[in-house]
Amino acid sequence: MAARRTTPMAGDLFGEDAPPPNFDAAMSASARPAPNQPLADRLRPNRLEDVVGQGHLLGPDGSLTRMLERGSLASLILWGGPGVGKTTIARLLAQAAGLKFVQLSAVFSGVADLKKAFENARRQAEAGGGTLLFVDEIHRFNRAQQDGFLPVVEDGTIVLVGATTENPSFALNSALLSRCQVMVLNRLDDSAMEALLVRAEEETGRPLPLTEEGRATLRAMADGDGRYLLNMVEQLLSLKTEQALDAQALARLLAKRAVLYDRDREEHYNLISALHKSLRGSDPDAALYWFARMLEGGEDPRYLARRLTRFAAEDVGMADPHALPLAIAAWETYERLGSPEGELALAQLVVHLATASKSNAVYKAYGAVRRAATATGSLMPPAHILNAPTRLMQDIGYGKGYEYDHDAEEGFSGQNYFPDGMKRQTFYNPTGRGYEREVRHRLETWARLRDRRQS
Repeated sequence: MAARRTTPMAGDLFGEDAPPPNFDAAMSASARPAPNQPLADRLRPNRLEDVVGQGHLLGPDGSLTRMLERGSLASLILWGGPGVGKTTIARLLAQAAGLKFVQLSAVFSGVADLKKAFENARRQAEAGGGTLLFVDEIHRFNRAQQDGFLPVVEDGTIVLVGATTENPSFALNSALLSRCQVMVLNRLDDSAMEALLVRAEEETGRPLPLTEEGRATLRAMADGDGRYLLNMVEQLLSLKTEQALDAQALARLLAKRAVLYDRDREEHYNLISALHKSLRGSDPDAALYWFARMLEGGEDPRYLARRLTRFAAEDVGMADPHALPLAIAAWETYERLGSPEGELALAQLVVHLATASKSNAVYKAYGAVRRAATATGSLMPPAHILNAPTRLMQDIGYGKGYEYDHDAEEGFSGQNYFPDGMKRQTFYNPTGRGYEREVRHRLETWARLRDRRQS
């Protein structure tokens, strides 16, 4: 690894502007805050250890700390939400590794920009230096553009650090992923947000005009985004008030950060998975929470109605046969009433499904019987259960020996209904929960009768 820079370099925990052409000079000048410099910009960390909320990467035993100690900075993908320090970490990694920092944004850059960056990096390497190329929102590059990084990463022309808010497993191609280490950045927790508030008060020399409740509300309103938190702090400090604001007063003055939810991205699948598993785990409170999170994020209630109906069939099943018709009724109620009134019917369905007895016996039976149907091909039903509407069909034995179950003792004949060339199999194994307890008892009784009558 190249020697450390002696020139102090300011990171960029919250700002994501590309560095100016004369980057080293700009870093020296950055120690002198501009008159109207935003608070988030003034609070940029100058050292990796000053970055908050990412101790698993930057603490004494952090992954990036150990990598720097070994003197071998690998190409990285930094995956995390907005305002958690991706750009900051990339800049400070370049400083710690003694690499020239070059920044591109996949939103504004194209193939020509990449080629220019690669060529400059080659010249830097020939002069004995190295380049850390930081690509913000790298997931926005298409597959061909992502492939363009492969040769320069492989031959060491650049150390690539890509930042993304999307799951790299889906957003980046496997060839690029195989050449990079994925580092997951945590959403800033409450203690990290409080640390930023303390830094803001020290920087400005003014306490925030908030009660303890208001202070907690401010942290919650930022929803894990440090940049957004400091922007709200700046608004608060501009107020001409001596009165401490409580939660309600704060909510009237400041806009809450929009919920991070995209109906066609990973957050959608994360939340529906959480809802589904909370229902399966019989936790109505957690299930209602995830249900509400999806609705507040803008999810289509019809999508939720469809998933809840599927759950009624898949995870409740015969343990509570009323669950499926209730799901359809809740869905129809929503269609008749619309939002927001119809959402209450779906909420009632959520509670019913969470508190219902659970069984996936029918779901498992259906999967097993599909495999059996594929394996056995076109075996005919046994002749005695075939209808014989013509003389020919009667002559060849269709319907011969069929026993009418209603006329049999206990309404059960015990005849074989599987194909003649197939042994009897048990696909449906009811649990002892809910209504399936009664179903299981019936099946056990019929099995004993069948064995007695067929022996």
